[in-house]
Amino acid sequence: MNQEFPTHIEGQPLAGRKVLIIVENLPLPFDRRVWQEARTLRAAGAQVSIICPTGKGYEKSYECLEGVHIYRHRLPIEANSALGYLGEYAAALFWESVLAWKIFFTRGFHVIHGCNPPDLIFLVALQFRLFGVKFLFDHHDINPELYEAKFNRRGFFWKLMVFFEKLTFRCATVSIATNHSYRQIALDRGGMKDKDVFVVRSGPDLSRLKAVAPVPTWNNGRRFLVGYVGVMGEQEGIDLLVDAADHIVHKLCRRDIQFCLVGGGPSLQSLKDLVAGRGLADYITFTGRAADQILFEVLSTMDVGVNPDRVNAMNDKSTMNKIMEYMALGKPMVQFDVTEGRFSAQDASLYARANDPVDLADKLIELLEDPERRTAMGEYGRRRVENELSWAHQIDHLIAAYRRVFRG
Repeated sequence: MNQEFPTHIEGQPLAGRKVLIIVENLPLPFDRRVWQEARTLRAAGAQVSIICPTGKGYEKSYECLEGVHIYRHRLPIEANSALGYLGEYAAALFWESVLAWKIFFTRGFHVIHGCNPPDLIFLVALQFRLFGVKFLFDHHDINPELYEAKFNRRGFFWKLMVFFEKLTFRCATVSIATNHSYRQIALDRGGMKDKDVFVVRSGPDLSRLKAVAPVPTWNNGRRFLVGYVGVMGEQEGIDLLVDAADHIVHKLCRRDIQFCLVGGGPSLQSLKDLVAGRGLADYITFTGRAADQILFEVLSTMDVGVNPDRVNAMNDKSTMNKIMEYMALGKPMVQFDVTEGRFSAQDASLYARANDPVDLADKLIELLEDPERRTAMGEYGRRRVENELSWAHQIDHLIAAYRRVFRG
């Protein structure tokens, strides 16, 4: 299959259709999955508009990129409390509604493509139902499980999230899921019909994600480099990775392994403080939120990728982009044994015991000490992405979902 990103899809299956995509938590085009969707819809002949927040490097209130019209609004500082989330969501819904009406009266749209979190964008879509506008729900996160994983409890807010999730599915004409675990939630908890739920995986765009020459400075003078790419948050299990690194450096007395963590997030500073307190600052590099060039350098230089996501209901059912990126660059990895992580990586990964940082450390060393195995696993992962998981294999599923929306 041609892995180049399509600029023109034969037959223009969505010609004359107008789509509004709403994203609350990330700016575009930084959100790679949504940007791939938008560009694909554009290539299929649709007119595409996007509403999203501003972010570092994406401060313009409006710009048109590759024929996609992007409208951005400001949000309060990222929330870290129930009251903060209430303020953030209220502000987001206000600006999403204002901009949606502006776009409706200028460019128009036939469908609102709402990307969670949170599961509240249906409130914007409902405003346009009388005008025949359809609602397509793009299910990125299972928020009840995310809440439970983050706060280790259920209760009122968990029940509220289940309620909003149910309303979202009820309002959706079609839902697209990132994997089959999410699809099953749409069927069971969301009550959707089998024919109205489509799996569109977050496959990497292989025309963009390409290896570059290794940059030895990322090794910090050490023999091996272990890389992590992703969000620096509480639920990502990075503290377990720090525990693993602590075991490697201080218990096993290994001084030849460097760790490089690429990404930003709400826990970045606390993780830096944790690393410094453990005496690991020279062994663990944090890049913060990084440009693509740094991302590609680290991915190309590292010997092994690591995915320390805890085993819990949220991570067990979720597909992590970092896994796809490691595989796309031909890198083997170590992770805890979660359902969707194993489905994605299969033989491209070793699997440590659930939430056990010592076993994670042992598996990393086992892989680092076996270069032939690393090569074989990396090649397997790359082939799996090329043959099954890349974005090129998701395009037909996305177009099929939109055909269903329009019953075409």
